Amino acid sequence: MKKLGLLLCLSFAFSTTVLAQGDAEAGKAKSLTCAACHGADGNSAIEMNPKLAGQHANYLAKQLAEFKLAYETGGKEGRNNPIMGAQAAGLSEQDMQDLAAYFSSQEQSAGSTPEDVIEKGQKLYRGGDVDRGVTACIACHGPRGNGMGLAGFPDISGQHTGYLKSQLEMFKSGDRANDLNGMMRDIAKKLTDEDIEVLSKYLGGLH
Repeated sequence: MKKLGLLLCLSFAFSTTVLAQGDAEAGKAKSLTCAACHGADGNSAIEMNPKLAGQHANYLAKQLAEFKLAYETGGKEGRNNPIMGAQAAGLSEQDMQDLAAYFSSQEQSAGSTPEDVIEKGQKLYRGGDVDRGVTACIACHGPRGNGMGLAGFPDISGQHTGYLKSQLEMFKSGDRANDLNGMMRDIAKKLTDEDIEVLSKYLGGLH
């Protein structure tokens, strides 16, 4: 199962993605509005708002484009989020690329993993669960959770536990549906509530 998961991820490694080629300095100037929720350098102090610092630029640009698409289509396409949709609605493609370049150039603040979830989290992250058909997270996100920029798989290490938990729950329910070929939805629907809790906490300190 682990080998299959790895092959699936690698097969998308050269798929078409939004490749951000922005200007980080221009992005910094455009990021003032973002700072209220995500912090001036992309290190959000709010548990439910993701850290953007150090995230792959093409992934950030893709998310902004899909927030805008959902806003324009009434949630029928893209990634539906009323707050982010409204924020992204007025952004041009260059704006998105510039913002992505800026936040990706920032250093992410360190997170932590509670001792009581390390063993379970590590086992599930690295090995998945063959009996339930759960692909190991490491296959697409790497040993340190840094993801694969060209393939569009995000860096999930050091991210806020609350945000990670909410996104896994949304993938599981189908409320978030902008994942590549439904891969995250397919995996998340096989996770128990305990799995999601453990993984969300484990990833907080994975670097």
